[in-house]
Amino acid sequence: MSASSTVRIPVSGMTCAACQARVQRALQKQPGVSDATVNLMMKSATVAFDPAVASTDALIAAIRATGYGAERAADDQSALEEQEARDRADADEFADFRRKAIVSGVLGAVAMLLMPPPWVQAVLAIVVMAWAGRDFYVRAWSAARHGGADMNTLVAVGTGAAFLYSMVATAAPHLFTTSGLAPDVYFEAVIIIIALVLTGHAFEARAKRNTASALRALIHLQPHTARVERFGSEVEAPVDTVEPGEIVIVRPGERLPVDGEVTSGESAVDESMLTGESVPVAKAPGDRVIGGTINRAGAFRYRATTVGAASVLAQVVRLMRDAQGTRAPIQRLADQISGVFVPVVIALSAITFLAWYLLAGDASLMRAFAAAVAVLIIACPCAMGLAVPTAVMVATGKGAELGVLFKGGEALQVAAGIQVVVLDKTGTVTEGHPSVVDVAYASTAASSVHDERLALVAALEASSEHPLAESIVAYAAARGLTVARPSAFVSHTGLGASGVVDGHAVVVGNAALMAEHDISVAPLADAAERAAAAARTAVYAAVDGALVALLAIADPIKPSSRAAIARLRALGLDVVMLTGDTERTARAIADAAGIPRVVAGVLPEGKVAEIKRLQAEGTIVAMVGDGINDAPALAQANVGIAIGTGTDIAAEAGDVVLMRGDLMGVAQAVELARRTMRTMRQNLFWAFIYNVIGIPVAAGVLYPAFGLLLSPVIASAAMAFSSVSVVTNSLRLRSARIA
Repeated sequence: MSASSTVRIPVSGMTCAACQARVQRALQKQPGVSDATVNLMMKSATVAFDPAVASTDALIAAIRATGYGAERAADDQSALEEQEARDRADADEFADFRRKAIVSGVLGAVAMLLMPPPWVQAVLAIVVMAWAGRDFYVRAWSAARHGGADMNTLVAVGTGAAFLYSMVATAAPHLFTTSGLAPDVYFEAVIIIIALVLTGHAFEARAKRNTASALRALIHLQPHTARVERFGSEVEAPVDTVEPGEIVIVRPGERLPVDGEVTSGESAVDESMLTGESVPVAKAPGDRVIGGTINRAGAFRYRATTVGAASVLAQVVRLMRDAQGTRAPIQRLADQISGVFVPVVIALSAITFLAWYLLAGDASLMRAFAAAVAVLIIACPCAMGLAVPTAVMVATGKGAELGVLFKGGEALQVAAGIQVVVLDKTGTVTEGHPSVVDVAYASTAASSVHDERLALVAALEASSEHPLAESIVAYAAARGLTVARPSAFVSHTGLGASGVVDGHAVVVGNAALMAEHDISVAPLADAAERAAAAARTAVYAAVDGALVALLAIADPIKPSSRAAIARLRALGLDVVMLTGDTERTARAIADAAGIPRVVAGVLPEGKVAEIKRLQAEGTIVAMVGDGINDAPALAQANVGIAIGTGTDIAAEAGDVVLMRGDLMGVAQAVELARRTMRTMRQNLFWAFIYNVIGIPVAAGVLYPAFGLLLSPVIASAAMAFSSVSVVTNSLRLRSARIA
């Protein structure tokens, strides 16, 4: 099977949901394409394809064949640079819409209030259509040439028909007067409609820019220059010239230009914009620091480690950009409707014209014409195309402010339905920095003998990366013991390790591992009970087939765990802790953290099996872990939530990444996801109901009973309002209070 590749392709010319749907259909039909997502907000297509069958050039050609522009993304452009370029393009787009809307509005006011002769109004209309409204007609023609129709089609057909009708009435008024009709003109309506549509686009463009405010704020975190030590002196250098290994100097109040590791000095660094942690974090030599954060107190020096696209800030921006370019499953309904919407509207407009012309009696032609144009104008599907992407963009930005990174619209939607939260113990509920607090020996040998055996145990554990092993090595080092290198080492996943050190067979791990090696733990059973009762993990050590010691290791519960778990339960979620530790120890930790249910003594595959069992009960399960040891369980869960550290965003580990090691982020993720889904449903409801109500009213269904007929001008204003209202509703998520 060929490997799948994913490419992002910038797409230009899309203005509504129908545009988005047509490009998406074209891409999905291409040979070798397994998935394609087109995002109206991001103006891009994300395509997963088999490179043995398809190519980026072929995908670009497929997009262009639909009448829209497409090009390769710049290979040497980082996520930060790409976002800056898009911000500039968005600002230019807003300025262009605003300028054209103002000029068109002024000319429309002149045409309506001063009522100049029809030929003067015609000239004003031609100027507005050829300059301000040019894109509507060019894009409508392009869509028609490629067998499609979109929002531009509706505006172009509506205003074009009004203009042609008015030109006939102006050039040959006798064609109307001989039939008893007044040769009324709609030049001012054409101008005002274009002005209102452009005004709506301007408001929409400004609102859409606001949806990316969090991403823009991240971009602005990175300083443009850095103070580095070169050739024995301090120099100011462009940040993109800083190389890994160079020494960077930071003074109080300055932003850190790149990631690195502190070499000298101490300070407190504000990492809130990236991690959501409001309290500045103390930094000392050996600690890692993140580019874009603020040095609050002392000055310090640090060695640059990751720069450019590899930096934490760049990775966060990339994750957010990719997330905002994805599609939530709820969007599919809007996509399906948008695919047939414009042709249906054009058909309804034609039916409206015929009905009015045949049934209206006096002035039937004018009323039929006005109603048909109103149907075309009011039915713009922009709101449907914006309903879900705007909510995703704002929610991912809000999440980033809280230190919660969603990897896309699907992760947001699934997270909103979570029913059970499964927690790993070490590093998730607890601090993840265990230490040996007590040692019980199986014999009364001299202390020197105990130290010799402990040195053998530490030597074996030095080859392990498990946190418990690290604590044993640290304990031996603190006692000044010399640690040799093992000549053989075997890791037993979820159990411990065994090997050979200085010719001695050494086994370190839990009771199950001891049983596998026929080593009785009975001599230290009481010590194990005492350790479990005190919420400490018991690790047995054996040398040459004989039990020698039990090390009681404590891993304190995080200060925030109890409050976070209480918050999860208040949200109506079931909370379960999975751990490989003993039942007694696990239960003591769970009780202290307020976790009602524990599954203890499980290996990594056992965690996966437990999640499958919960899913078989019909529940939506979230797994929370460190993103490395718990990778299989994170992948199996409906939503994998990886706990990062701010310096390691665990990009590949889960659907949601918590930038700080705080379980409160899980509760915040669930609450934000629920609010976002509520906003998406509201947006889709209003986008759909607007057309369900607006089109019949524009067609004149209220006229027989109330004498109410919607003018094309009012229809264009209503159309503009619908798009702006959807974006504005999404923006409310920015100010949402997430506990």
